[in-house]
Amino acid sequence: MNLGAFLNPIEKENKKVVVSERFVENGKPVAWEMKAISEEQEEIIRKSCTVKKKGKNGIVEKELDENLFNAKMVVASVVYPDLQNVELQDHYHAVGAEDLLKKMLTSGEYWSLVLFVQDFNGYGKSLDDMVEEAKN
Repeated sequence: MNLGAFLNPIEKENKKVVVSERFVENGKPVAWEMKAISEEQEEIIRKSCTVKKKGKNGIVEKELDENLFNAKMVVASVVYPDLQNVELQDHYHAVGAEDLLKKMLTSGEYWSLVLFVQDFNGYGKSLDDMVEEAKN
């Protein structure tokens, strides 16, 4: 067996997507640039969004704050515009990149972006789908 394919994987290229028709330059919507997130990055984000709560009978349970997780995943995926940019945050009176996203975008735009990030990072594929791909 040759391990060459695993030693030299094809890097997933960044993708440009129009998140909103409202951000226009020279009469055309401005595309946002997105990158894929590694499992290592996702794990760090997941841990930062997990809280411990006391459940029934005092048993401590871990619970994922899904809204915060989605926001942090999108922020980690966005290359352009720079959501850490102070001028941009000041313009929207935002504190932090997650807050900026929610102030810049309408609800529908925001959730479309969340779904895009999930799909771009492979969340849309089930194990069965991947098995079928491998067969073909």
